[in-house]
Amino acid sequence: MPVSAQVKKDIEAGLYDESFEELYGAGPVVVHKQRQRYTQAVTQFEETYGGEREIAIYSTPGRTEIGGNHTDHNHGVVMAAAVNLDIIAVVSKNNDNFARVQSKGFGAPDIVDLAYLEPVNLEYGKSSALVRGVAAAIKQRGGMVAGFDAYTTSDVLRGSGLSSSAAFEVCMATILNGEYNQNKFTAVELGMIGQFAENKFFGKPSGLMDQTACAVGNAITIDFKDPEHPQVTEIPFDLAAHGYRLVITDTKGSHAGLTDEYTAIRREMESVAEFFGKEYLRQITLEQLLANISAIRAQQGDRAVLRSIHFFEECRRVGVLAGAIGKNDFETFKAAIIESGHSSFEYNQNAYSVRRPEEQGVALGLAVSQLLLAGKGAWRLQGGGFAGTIQAFVPNDLLETYCNELQTIFGSDACYVLNVRGRGTTQVTPL
Repeated sequence: MPVSAQVKKDIEAGLYDESFEELYGAGPVVVHKQRQRYTQAVTQFEETYGGEREIAIYSTPGRTEIGGNHTDHNHGVVMAAAVNLDIIAVVSKNNDNFARVQSKGFGAPDIVDLAYLEPVNLEYGKSSALVRGVAAAIKQRGGMVAGFDAYTTSDVLRGSGLSSSAAFEVCMATILNGEYNQNKFTAVELGMIGQFAENKFFGKPSGLMDQTACAVGNAITIDFKDPEHPQVTEIPFDLAAHGYRLVITDTKGSHAGLTDEYTAIRREMESVAEFFGKEYLRQITLEQLLANISAIRAQQGDRAVLRSIHFFEECRRVGVLAGAIGKNDFETFKAAIIESGHSSFEYNQNAYSVRRPEEQGVALGLAVSQLLLAGKGAWRLQGGGFAGTIQAFVPNDLLETYCNELQTIFGSDACYVLNVRGRGTTQVTPL
């Protein structure tokens, strides 16, 4: 393993350029930016931990949801993709069995004694809980856990809708997998390790979509019929080859006070399943729902029926999206994206909170996107909804116009212009 000074020399000499192009895109501007970013990260590692040490560098991408909005919690099907924003970690082993993680832009480092791998109540909601939880999950799976020092820097910004927490979890898992376990854990297993840490140690009952997309890379579908053994299918997706860019726009709405809104979607879907004596919508069919719609309306209400229709149709659309990518049929893909967005807005009803009807940033962003992209691109809300981010597939010749218009409304830092990243979590080396 090379020492930090040699790694910086190799980066500056261009030995990492091919790796940078694979992870972030081609072109001298992109490569130069990553040379500077990686060199600075290594320098910060040296200043944080001192001296010349043997190091490795790891990269884990963020992710975006493409289809399957609010289906995973009822054992449905989702589609997601890794993006070319990531967290990178400069890492060196240590001999004292502590994990130390200093993250750029944060104060004191996370310091975790790896001899104790049980949840700590005072760590709930903190990144140290994720480090401890990842180590615990790896040990439970028969892996080796030992100390390391890491410096991380991320452009998967918090609140961007691109899963910064999942990227961090999977990055920690990748470090332990690479440094101490000869990479024996698969990408899907790394995603499950990250989810375990978030559920059991961090205190957030997330699904598995975010972590799996960050770990596997490219576009993927995930079938949650058996959540303990999700079926993951990778779908190579070169968005740039179609002349489009993925734009995520942060509409700057607050997620505060929305927990009940998110919970209600799952609860209402499950109430329809309960009508048939089942736990989840995946255990019934759309045909059963339609055949009993009058009785379900009377017992569970209209919104529960509408949200359940969204579930079944959204799961179907994931198959359409994946099939369109496989056939290189981008027109069908765009049509399904738009249909997904309308279904989320009209049936799942998570474009804005009925408690705050004066705040409709997501709906406004979608309306302007439709005005600008109709007949040319595609747009939809993504993630939990009610506030936060929207997604658009924008042709290159409209990219500047689209971003300028959306940023006039939501701020100069609102738009993230991205590509789908082909490689998931990985150690970064000269190719």
